[in-house]
Amino acid sequence: MRAGWLIGLLWLAGCVAPAVRSDVAPAPVAEPGLLEIPVPGTGQSISARLCRPTVAGPVPLAVINHGSPARAAARPGMRPVACAAEAVQWFTARGFAVLLPLRRGYGAAGGRWAEGFGACDSPDYARAGRESALDIEAAILHALRLPGIRPGGVVVVGQSAGGWGALALAADRPAGVAAVVNMAGGRGGWAGGVPGQVCAPGRLVAAAGEYGRSAILPTLWLYTANDSFFGPELAAGMHRAFTASGGRAELRALPAFGTDGHALFFGAGGSAVWGPMVEAFLRQQGFTSRTP
Repeated sequence: MRAGWLIGLLWLAGCVAPAVRSDVAPAPVAEPGLLEIPVPGTGQSISARLCRPTVAGPVPLAVINHGSPARAAARPGMRPVACAAEAVQWFTARGFAVLLPLRRGYGAAGGRWAEGFGACDSPDYARAGRESALDIEAAILHALRLPGIRPGGVVVVGQSAGGWGALALAADRPAGVAAVVNMAGGRGGWAGGVPGQVCAPGRLVAAAGEYGRSAILPTLWLYTANDSFFGPELAAGMHRAFTASGGRAELRALPAFGTDGHALFFGAGGSAVWGPMVEAFLRQQGFTSRTP
C-alpha cells in the first residue's frame, strides 16, 4: 500500500500524465498533434500541447510548466497534460489559450536532460532553473507567433521544478511576459527518497535571492502546510530571500490539501483552492476574464 502511494506521489511531482505501465517498457512514441519547438542555442527541440478557449481571438496566453519525476527513467514517458485537465480548463474558461510544453529531456522527443543541479551537498540550483527557463522562453516565443494569440501579456505558471523554472524566467526579464505564478516551486526535494528532506536547503534559499536581484515581474507564490517537498518554513525562507533582493512576490501560505499539498495545482478540486487567489492576482495585473 505504501509503495503504491509513493509511486503516485512522485508522478504528481512530475505533473504529467504517466505512461502506461508494463513489465517491459516500450520505446516512447511521439504523440501526434503536439507542437515541436526548437530551443535556440541547444540543437534540441521540445514538444508542447496548445489548448485554445472557445472565445474569439486574439486571446492571452498562459504557459503551464510541469514538475520533474524523481526517477530519471520516467522522464522519456512523460506527456503534456490533457486539455481536459482541471487546471487547464480553469484558464481556458477565462479566455486564455494554454500552452503545455515539455522541457529538454522529457517526453519521447526530449533529447538530453538539461536541468541537473549536481551533487546533493553542493547543488547549483540557480543554473538548473535557468536551463528550465531557456525552454520555457522558447515555448513562449513560438506560441506568440501562432495565429489567434495575443502578442504579449503572457502568464507563466509553474509547479514544483516548473515553478522554479518560472522564477528563473522572471529573473531573466523575458519580453512579452506579464506575470508569474509559482505553485510549490523548488528543486532538491525528497532528498534520498525521504519526504520533507531537501538537498542543501540553504543553497535553494540563496538561489531564490539570486533570482530576486533581477526579477521585475509580479509573482504569486502558493505553498501548502503539508507539502512534502518544500514545507512552509523553506517556502518562507525562499520568499524572504527573493523579496529582500528586490523581487516582487506575494506569498500565500495555504492550509493542508489532501495527503500531500505538493499536488494542489493539478489535484482534483485544487482549482477551488488556488483559483480565487490566482484570479485576484491576475485582476491586479489588469487581466479580465473572457467567458463564452
